[in-house]
Order: sequence, then structure tokens, then C-alpha cells
Amino acid sequence: MYHISSHKYRFSTVNGTEPDMALWIQAQQLQGDALLQMQSLYGQHFPIEVRHYLAQWLEAQPWDAIDLENQQEEFKAKRLLDGLIQELQKKAEHQMGEDGFLLKIKLGHYATQLKSSYDPCPLELVRCVKHILYTEQRLVQEASNASSPGSGPVDGTPQKYQQINQTFEELRVMTQDTENDLRKLQHSQEYFIIQYQESLRIQAQLSSLASIPPAERVQRESGLQSRKSTLEVWLTREANTLQKYRQELAEKHQRTLALLRKQQTVIIDDELIQWKRRQQLAGNGGPSEGGLDILQAWCEKLADMIWQNRQQIRRVEHLTQQLPIPGPTEELLTELNGIVTDIISALVTSTFIIEKQPPQVLKTQTKFSATVRLLVGGKLNVHMNPPQVKATIISEQQAKALLKNENTRNDSSGEILNNNCVMEYHQTTGTLSAHFRTMSLKRIKRSDRRGAESVTEEKFTVLFESQFSVGGNELVFHVKTLSLPVVVIVHGSQDNNATATVLWDNAFSEPGRVPFVVPDKVLWPQLCEALNMKYKSEVQSDRGLSEDNLVFLAQKAFSSSSNNPEDYCNMTISWSQFNRESLPGRNFTFWQWFDGVIELMKKHLKSHWNDGAILGFLNKQQAQDMLMSKPNGTFLLRFSDSEIGGITIAWVAENPNKAGERMVWNLMPFTTKDFSIRSLADRISDLNHLLFLYPNQPKEEVFSRYCTPPNSKAVGDGYVKPEIKQVVKVEFSSPNPEPSPGNSFMEHAASPTVNQHHNFTIYPSMNDPMLDTEGEFDLEETMDMARQVEEFLRQPMETQWSGQQS
Repeated sequence: MYHISSHKYRFSTVNGTEPDMALWIQAQQLQGDALLQMQSLYGQHFPIEVRHYLAQWLEAQPWDAIDLENQQEEFKAKRLLDGLIQELQKKAEHQMGEDGFLLKIKLGHYATQLKSSYDPCPLELVRCVKHILYTEQRLVQEASNASSPGSGPVDGTPQKYQQINQTFEELRVMTQDTENDLRKLQHSQEYFIIQYQESLRIQAQLSSLASIPPAERVQRESGLQSRKSTLEVWLTREANTLQKYRQELAEKHQRTLALLRKQQTVIIDDELIQWKRRQQLAGNGGPSEGGLDILQAWCEKLADMIWQNRQQIRRVEHLTQQLPIPGPTEELLTELNGIVTDIISALVTSTFIIEKQPPQVLKTQTKFSATVRLLVGGKLNVHMNPPQVKATIISEQQAKALLKNENTRNDSSGEILNNNCVMEYHQTTGTLSAHFRTMSLKRIKRSDRRGAESVTEEKFTVLFESQFSVGGNELVFHVKTLSLPVVVIVHGSQDNNATATVLWDNAFSEPGRVPFVVPDKVLWPQLCEALNMKYKSEVQSDRGLSEDNLVFLAQKAFSSSSNNPEDYCNMTISWSQFNRESLPGRNFTFWQWFDGVIELMKKHLKSHWNDGAILGFLNKQQAQDMLMSKPNGTFLLRFSDSEIGGITIAWVAENPNKAGERMVWNLMPFTTKDFSIRSLADRISDLNHLLFLYPNQPKEEVFSRYCTPPNSKAVGDGYVKPEIKQVVKVEFSSPNPEPSPGNSFMEHAASPTVNQHHNFTIYPSMNDPMLDTEGEFDLEETMDMARQVEEFLRQPMETQWSGQQS
């Protein structure tokens, strides 16, 4: 499989106001193999006494907040190391009495030892402690699952985990059984050889009788012949027994290897593939794929048992060569040797994985990173001769040829700088990995494209490959793994369309596909799931897309007017509809519009979305229908249909030209550019005719906490500091209008301080070019006038006022 991030753990504490030593208390209650595993975590690199006496402090620290792959995080790790040393020294100083004296010396020694060990590399301390806490959590969790069948691991798969562990125990018993049988066979064969040699000695004695007198010869010959006959009968019977032992042992190995292969299939083809799928969905904003420690522990157990069985089979082969006995066993052993080699080859090649994927939208001439890991590297002692990993970027066609084992002549589709890295072994965690920190794509060679396909639809992949040997060069492996599909761009303007290609691929690719085949059409609910996942992740919100939001998106995607969600359940949307064909009457695609909304929300409006202040996914007619039933001054926020990344304010007010008539007005959409000048909350605060956020919330309750505080500082250099305000040059009646001191775009007083009243100015004329035919407001013209006023305000005060008086 080629679907393959740096993993992070979060160590939770017991609910309450203070951190608790809950994890360490539970870890001390482990029994049997779990207790031994827990104890094996500690040693000179991190003494168990330190864990015991600093349990509460250790579990309360933010180990998870440090990215081990980022060298710039080293200062955070150094702070934790210094804190650990201080806590140890403090604990040592508080020890009293005779026993306390010895503990005081011991803890002081540990403080010195840890400082000496980790001061040059504080990130290694973080790696060590994270591994310890994670493993303890896992062991406690597994013990809890075993004792409480009704409760299970966090991921809700207790039966699966229990079955895997149960199978490992069964394999351990079977492997021990074949080991015992092998020893029995070896002893029986050694005794057989001794007796066979005895029969040869008797035969030699019989041959030497020709030189002695006949009378004595007959007597001795009779005894030797009797012993020889008895021994030959025993040897014949024993040879059959040995052959039977060998056959039974080989058949036991057959059963063990079958179960090993089945267990490996569960772990590699199910659990690891699921981890890779979670990693892929994480690229679309799904939850983190989680750590690899449990998978590594399983893979290492597999490697250990496969290797034990391989060594047993080789020992049986040696015994058969030492004492050949005709029969079917030799052929069966050859078959077993091939099977066990295939199993371990599959394990090693499948566990060479990409822990941290390279970015899927990859810009040339930009640094990027990736991490590859060999899950069984520590168990097979690969690190004794650390292998080197090479990264190459290849095209989709080259990836297809590679998986077909076709000769690709080491072709690549570009040049990656800093693309070689040696795998490092981290003793504290037992992980063997290579972290590429400063790769950069210098150039890319594109293939010929046909039809409507653009450069942002062309997929590449980063190929990681290495070679190493195990078992004293008994087996040599050339391992390769492909990254998730990568879209290469040369300019930021291509990012939007490249992201669409990646999102579609991550969401809809099937495990085991031919690179990088994806369906051209998917069901609308499938796309809704992907869009919701992406939206929540980018906006960093638990408030996702509601059913009404999704109906609005369906109406936009399919140019439909139906408000019934059921009407869209069985509809399919194609890639072309998603991001190749423009929406009717527009010059942008469905995805470009949706991505524009995401960009606007995550940069400027995420707080308002989380507060529920932005309805967003409404068209102009829906907004009008909703507002017309509300009092004047009620407003809502909706995304612009006509502009990418735009949001508009719609409100209901009296028609200034027709007494007694009410109408809904829409401001020209605001974009990221506008909000970088003045925030949404400030703009809404400026407009006094906006009173209630739909359906009936006073706007101050919703937006006041996000407004910019008034600038009350006087300017002492003869200038008045300008302040930009949002105004609308139309008179709107409201139930409670605020007084306005004058007709200006920017309110200011005759003193050096700026007037802080948020007023809008009333303009009686309706024939104003700043409003379009639908009542939408042109921000650009207003900003031009604001800049003119700003220039005026920059003049010395004397000039301003004299100019006005003249």
C-alpha cells in the first residue's frame, strides 16, 4: 500500500482542579507481562524513582505541545528539562531523617545525571517522557479492557484489540511448543547418531574377526551379531520415529506460519491501512491519525515471532542435513523456509511508512519536510548499520510503472534538494526514522496534458526508498514507499485549485487503487461530508455546516431551487461540476466560491461564526423573506453570491422614497481586503440604523466585545489622528435613531482628541451613485472620500480651521 505526520499525544489528567497522579497510580497496579513492560521503560536514561517522586509534576507538563521534529522548539524542551532538574533538587532538599538522607543523595545524583544526559539534546528528554507516558497509558488501558469486557479502548474497538492480543498469546504458546519439540528432536537425533556410531563400531569389530582363531571368532561373532541385530532393529524404528517427529514439527510450523500470516494481515492490511486512511483524511481536516506506538508494538511482536520461527525452521533444516532420512520432510521444510521469508519480507516492506507526509500542495523553491519510519527497525537491529533514505519526486505514470515492477530507469519528474537522510535510532522510544527537514523542490517536469486538465490537476508523489540487511546479511531488503498525491504549484494564485484536487483525492480514493485513480462522480452526501470536515478544520470551529447550509450549497452546485434535503441524497456531482466548470452566470467554480468563504472566515470572522452571528449560506431572496417579517433595523450576514470571499449585510428599513413601504437593503460585499482596513464588528457598530441581529438580538450584545476600543489619547504635535468610519449615504428611519452632529464621512472634534461617537450621516438624496440599483453600497468610492478627509486631517489644525472659515 502506498497511502501512508508527526504524531502527537495528549496526556489527560483526572478531572478536577488540580492534576492527579492517576496514571502512575494505575501503572503501579499492573500485573504480569504488563508490569514487566512498564518496568522496562525505565533505566539509566530515566530512572523509575524520578517517575515515582515527580509523578504529579510529570503528568501536568505540556509535553504534547512540543513538536519533536522542529528544532526551533528546543528552547521549550530546555525549559522543561530545567524544570525537571529544579523539581528533583527541591524534592531532594525536603528529605528528612535517616532514610531521607539516602534518598536525598540519590535524587541529587539523578538530577546531575539527567542534566548531563539531556542538556546537549533537550528534545530527547521530551521524546523519552512522551514515550513513557504514552506506553503507560496504553498498558493501563489494555489492562482495563481485559478486566472490563464492557468497556474498551478510546477508539471503541475493545474486541478487535483483545482478539489481536489473544492471537499473540496463542502464537507465543505455539512458538514455545515448537521450540520444545525441536529440542526433543535434537536430543533424540543426537542419541540416534550415538547408537548409529555404535552399530558402525560393531560392524568394524565383526570385520576384524577374520584375524583371530576360529573357535574364539565364532563365540565373539555370535555376540556381536546379536548386538548388531538388536541395534539395527532399534535404529530402524528410531529412524521412523525421527522422521515422524520432523514431519509433526514441520506441520506445527505450517499452522504457526498460517496464524502468523493471518495476524499480520489483520495488523498490516487492516490496522495500518486504517491508520493511513486516517492520515489521508487528516489532510482534509479530519481528526489526527494518532500515534504509531501501538502499531509498532504489534509489528515488533510479529517480527520477533516470525524471526523465532524462521530460526527454528533453519535449525530443523540443519538437523535434516546432519542426518538425512528419506521422506517428504525436506520438501516441506523448503516450502516453509520460503513462506517464512515471504512473511518477514512483507512485514518489513509494509512497515516502511511515511509518518509525516510532505505537503500535498507543494510550491517550488519552498522548504518542506517529511518523516519516514521503519516500524520493525529496532527489533531487527537495522540501526546497527543505519540505512540511508532517498527522496525523489515522480509522476503519476511513473508511480503506476513502479507498482507494476516495471523498469523506470530511476526516472524522476523534478529535482529535490537535500533529498538524502540517514535513519536515526531513538533508544528511549525504540523508533528508527529519518526526518527530512529542509527539502526543496528546485524544478518540476510536467507531462503533456490533454483536454480540460490544468496544471493544478496533475498529480505527483514523493518516492522514499532505502536498502538494508537483517540477520547478518541473511536477508537484504530494498524498500520503497509513496507519499500521498502532491500537486506542484509555482505561484500562490494556484493554491485554490490545487487544494481542490487534493481534497477530492483524499476524500474519495479507494485503498489499493492504481495511482492515483479517483472516481469522476460521487454522491452529493459524500461531498458534503468532505466539505464539512474541511470547513470545520480551516475555520477551527465545532460549528460545522448545518442541513440548511448544505441545502444552500446543493442549490448552488446543481442550480436547483428545491429546499428539500431528500431531493439531493441520491444526486451525484462530478469533478467538472466541482472545480472545472464555472457556476451559471459567474466566472468562478463551485469550489472557488466555497474556498473563498473558508478563507474569509478563517482570517477575519471565525469568532462571529462560532457565536452564531453569521448565517452566511443564504441567497438574496431568502434573506429578504426572513427580514421582512422583522422590525426595522433587523439585519443578517450572508455570503455574497456574486463575489468570491465576500460577505454582505442585509437589513430591513423604510423606503425613503415611499412612506409606509418597507424594503430590504444589501451592502456591497466586504472582502478580506476590507476587513484588513476595518473589522466587521466596527463596521456594524458604525451603522446606527442596524439595531438587531436576526432574529432579535441587540447588536451590542453580539458585537461590542469585538469592537476596537476608542482612541482617547491626545496627539501633541499639532495633528488630529483620523479614524475611519463606515457610513451609508442614505436616510433610514429607525425606532431609536441616534443624534448625528453633522454631515461628514469622519467625525472629529475641534480638540486634539477624536470624537468617539459611532454615528452614521444622513444624506437626503436617493440619486446617489454609491448605491446600485438593488440598494447595494460601493465601499471603494466611500474609501476614496475617506482618504481625502484623511489628507485634510493631516494638515496643521490652524490651516484646517482657517480654510473652513474662508
